[in-house]
Amino acid sequence: MKSNNSVALNTLPAKAFSSRESILLLLLKLRTFIALILIVGFFAITVPDFLATGSLVIMVKHIAINAFLALGITFVIITAGIDLSIGATLGLCGMIAGWLITKGIVLPMFGIAIFPSVWVIVPVVLIIGALIGAGNGWIITRYNVAPFICTLGTMYILRGAAMLTSGGETFPGLQGNPLLGNTGFDRIGAGTFLGLPYAIWMMVVLALVIAYIARRLPFGRQVYAIGDNERAAELSGVKTRQVKILVYTLSGFCAAIAGIVVSSQLVASHPANGTAFEMNAIAAVVLGGTSLAGGRGTIVGTLIGAFVIGFLADGLIMMGVSEFWQMVIKGIVIIIAVIIDQTQSRMQQKAAVVAQKALIEEGAPAKS
Repeated sequence: MKSNNSVALNTLPAKAFSSRESILLLLLKLRTFIALILIVGFFAITVPDFLATGSLVIMVKHIAINAFLALGITFVIITAGIDLSIGATLGLCGMIAGWLITKGIVLPMFGIAIFPSVWVIVPVVLIIGALIGAGNGWIITRYNVAPFICTLGTMYILRGAAMLTSGGETFPGLQGNPLLGNTGFDRIGAGTFLGLPYAIWMMVVLALVIAYIARRLPFGRQVYAIGDNERAAELSGVKTRQVKILVYTLSGFCAAIAGIVVSSQLVASHPANGTAFEMNAIAAVVLGGTSLAGGRGTIVGTLIGAFVIGFLADGLIMMGVSEFWQMVIKGIVIIIAVIIDQTQSRMQQKAAVVAQKALIEEGAPAKS
């Protein structure tokens, strides 16, 4: 049965979609890029040295953390899911890295502790993050649990586990010990290549890889198909359960990357790291044009959305705006983004109906 909106749209004459509406639709599609330009322009005028090279590098380093999480959760949201556990995954993965560097792997039966090298620690932490995500995906698909409820529960479990690893305390001194052969972890957060921090290069590489998956690989097309109509995708042969598990696995993997980078930059791990980071990541994805209803979104849009959130947050800090007002402003931005997204959806639906009716009036066969 068609909705009232669909019925109303079907009564439109073929010429009802004006050039002004076409321009408005184009502006809505470019809203994130326009918002980025406006924000950068505003802070460039109001904040001294906002566009200074040093300031930009520091801000993009901050943006990279949110971008890791946002890029990972984009596929989740495209499938009409959500992952509230990514901030907690970040915190736990950082604590695991801190544990391995400072405590090592204790073997009580031999009375010794093994301190793995950074080349072992990083893959282990990434695998743990991916397994956490896979666990979310398995529970959601196996037991048909709502993603919001499942990942909310996982968030609490992971926060508790992070606290338990150290009794709620910090693992400091993650630069390692040369005598133990586990040095170099701090280089991940502090190292540079061609004058730019490793975190920025990692963000670029991750964005390129995920964008390639989204646009070029069958997996990417299957993700969009599930978000558009999961039942239809299943009937067309898409293994929806496996795809959704992989989507959450990617989300956990990206959260683990963020956990490693944050702990490396701080040269310490704290169980509260990543608290509320999932909100900034979701905001970046929504601002980037990904629909919470699923089926629509781009990696480029998510990346631009992360820059909007990052520049907005850092710009407000540089202006001396209270943290409480920063939260209020971010909330308003998210609500406006959702309203604009709904407006864009209705206008796209209207444009599609008008285009189809125009084809019919011209005698061309309409698309099904």
